[in-house]
Amino acid sequence: MLVTGVARRLAGRFVRRIQRDAQVDRVVAVDAVPPEHHLGGADFIQADIRQATIARVLAETGADTVVHMDVTGTALGGGSRATVKETNVIGTMQLLGACQKSPSVKRLVVKSSTNVYGSASRDPAVFTETTPAKSLPSGGFAKDAVEVEGYVRGFARRRPDVAVCVLRFANILGPTVDTPLASYFALPVLPTVFGYDPRLQFVHEDDVIEVLRIASHEARRGTLNSGTFNIAGDGVLLLSQCSRRLGRPTVPLLLPAVTWAGSLVRTLGMTDFSPEQIRLLTHGRVVATDQMRDTLGFTPKYTTAETFADFVRSRGPGLLPPEALSGAVDRIAALSLRGSGHPPTQSAN
Repeated sequence: MLVTGVARRLAGRFVRRIQRDAQVDRVVAVDAVPPEHHLGGADFIQADIRQATIARVLAETGADTVVHMDVTGTALGGGSRATVKETNVIGTMQLLGACQKSPSVKRLVVKSSTNVYGSASRDPAVFTETTPAKSLPSGGFAKDAVEVEGYVRGFARRRPDVAVCVLRFANILGPTVDTPLASYFALPVLPTVFGYDPRLQFVHEDDVIEVLRIASHEARRGTLNSGTFNIAGDGVLLLSQCSRRLGRPTVPLLLPAVTWAGSLVRTLGMTDFSPEQIRLLTHGRVVATDQMRDTLGFTPKYTTAETFADFVRSRGPGLLPPEALSGAVDRIAALSLRGSGHPPTQSAN
């Protein structure tokens, strides 16, 4: 088995976990830079998937399974957005070209994202794997993911003998992950879009590792480990519920001001508050996971709420205790409703 993107902690965790499976004889870990974490007994090969040398690596190792985890929205170390895009798009093209030439490759697993659906005002309440995006992403990681999946579909047509599994992950959270949304939730005050309270889904990093492991093996118990699958924990959370559970106040801003704030925090290097993330925090996104359960045979251990709770525990308390923040919000809402003549209702936590 060959795994890309192993310098990142999530891929490093997967490499260490997959080695414990009896049916895995050898794991070859590939990245352009050496990882700072250990990879267990895996063989590390320093190679840039954007270069043609990845074809030689694949040929020399004779890997029968390729797990492509080097599709990401965040730069590693001091990397730029341009480097991330090149790795996502050009790197995937080079890797797929190498897989196409390799007679030993029989299975390909690609880490993708529900970002491919975009976020727009006319979106359906729930996206299925076959629902087309109402507004295709125009840039950033979301556009990269759309292009990556297009190349993967082309590869699947050219190599029908290879089992191809694309996993579209919802927002990944957990104690150790480093994602743009995790950085957003780490801000002392959360800028939000005035008038919007989007629905969000999360998937725990532990469940990410487990579903990647399942997808990397031959089908068992009648399941089919190929196709495209949405991966998310059960349930949804509103952004307002997330802020209360974090104990962090929100600052509702008009959309142009949020866009300006996003540019500011990007410039300061605080977080990658990209236009696609602003759209997510405006309109939200919810996906169906029936195929994940019925076809892939995977049931997440953590719900969306449990994933967020574990993330909150790992980050420590916010500026305000969640109970105090929730109570303050409820009192303000009650006063507002009383003034408008409507009976107050209890807010959800």
